[in-house]
Amino acid sequence: MELRLDGSHSLKDKRHTVKSLKDRLRGKFNVAVAEIDYQDLWQRSLISAVTVSGDHGHAEQVLASVEREAASLLGGALVSATVEWME
Repeated sequence: MELRLDGSHSLKDKRHTVKSLKDRLRGKFNVAVAEIDYQDLWQRSLISAVTVSGDHGHAEQVLASVEREAASLLGGALVSATVEWME
């Protein structure tokens, strides 16, 4: 998920938003979440959420729920989201 955080005016502001999102997604959906790029930029972030499942349909449902939750929390700050599968 790519985030554009226009309201962030420092790395501290950005980290607060990113940490809140990561904690919420981990707690609600039991996924692994990490910021994987743009750590040094104030107003941009790339977040990855990962789940492992033997059932492709279940994994797809979990990741769709993660994306909906992120969109709900971030609004227009969620610029894009993509899903990649490893089988």
